[in-house]
Amino acid sequence: MKIIGIDPGIERTGFAILEVIGGKTHLLDFGRIFTDKKDPFSHRLNTLACDLKKLLKKWKPDASGIEEVFFSKNVKTAIKVSHARGVILETLEEHGIAIYEFNPAHVKMAVTGDGRADKFQIKKMVKCLLGIDLKRDDTADAIACGLATITTHNSQLRIK
Repeated sequence: MKIIGIDPGIERTGFAILEVIGGKTHLLDFGRIFTDKKDPFSHRLNTLACDLKKLLKKWKPDASGIEEVFFSKNVKTAIKVSHARGVILETLEEHGIAIYEFNPAHVKMAVTGDGRADKFQIKKMVKCLLGIDLKRDDTADAIACGLATITTHNSQLRIK
């Protein structure tokens, strides 16, 4: 069973590919999809979709975990991230990948046991669970979304 975890963004979208074999979770790939601020917004959305499609074709995940937009004080940013999230959801749907959406508190709870955990605690648990020391918040959040998918929906995913 392969899972793609996604932390949506317009400038940087974090992703992680996890696989569960024999009840053990393995991190196969992780990184970020970048779009250039200088490009028109529609082009940035297209870049995001194209790069995500390449990842989906390469890894062929069975399911996805994606973080919901955390509505911040900056409405303009939240709207742009929502557009990116829409492109991501449509691309996942187009490829027939099961979609599980989580609010940030749920992801934190699933990974650390604390719905109010900070970024440091998320990274610490990712290191503890998968043995990888991450510097970037967006990749750590993407891995956390993948882990939340596994822990929350393992019966639906037929993980053995």
